[in-house]
Amino acid sequence: MELISKEEIDILGEIANISMGNAATALSIMLNRRVDITTPRISVINRSESLDDYEKTCIFVQIHYVKGLSGNNVLILKEHDVLSMTDMMMGGDGTNPDPEVNEMHLSAASEAMNQMMGKAATSMATLYDTMVDISTPDVHKIDVESVKTFEKMFESNSEKFIKISFRIEVSDVIDSTMVQLYPVSFAMEMVEKFRQRKAAGAIGKE
Repeated sequence: MELISKEEIDILGEIANISMGNAATALSIMLNRRVDITTPRISVINRSESLDDYEKTCIFVQIHYVKGLSGNNVLILKEHDVLSMTDMMMGGDGTNPDPEVNEMHLSAASEAMNQMMGKAATSMATLYDTMVDISTPDVHKIDVESVKTFEKMFESNSEKFIKISFRIEVSDVIDSTMVQLYPVSFAMEMVEKFRQRKAAGAIGKE
C-alpha cells in the first residue's frame, strides 16, 4: 500500500508553491536581491535519509505551528548559504562571507526564516481561511555525521517524512537546495484541509 498518492503529492506541491513563493518574496526584501525558488520536488523518505543532500555541517531550522495547524516543519539549509545570506543582511554582497557559522549567523538565520515562514503561514491562512501562526524558529548548526544529535532535534517520532526540495537562487550569489521536511501525518493534515476547502468551492474559483 502506497504511503502517499500522486494526487496528494500534487496537492502538497501546490501548497508548497504558494507558501514558498511568498517566503521567497520575504527573503528578497530582506536581502535586497532577486530570489527565485523553483517548482518543488516531493518524495517520501526515511528519517535517516534527511541529511543525504548535505556535507559536513548544515543549519537545521524547526518551526512549530501554534494556530491553525498542529505540527512542525523542518527546514535544512547549507552552511555556506546561511553565511552568504547573513553577509547580505549586514550590507555585504554575499561573496566573501565569514568562514564559519557562529551565534550571530544563527540569530540572523532565525530572523530570516521567521520572516520567510511567517509569510508562508500567512499564505496558508488565506488558502485554508483560518488563522495560521508559527512560533519563533529553533535554529541549530548540525554536524551531518552526528546522526544521534540530529535525531534528537525532531519532535516527531515518525520514521517517514515528506521531503520537499527547492532549488533556491539569490542573484548570482547563491544557487543551492533548500529542503523542507514534514512528518507524514502533518502533511496529510494539510492535504485534508486543502481538499475540504476545494470541496467547498473556496479554492480554484476565478
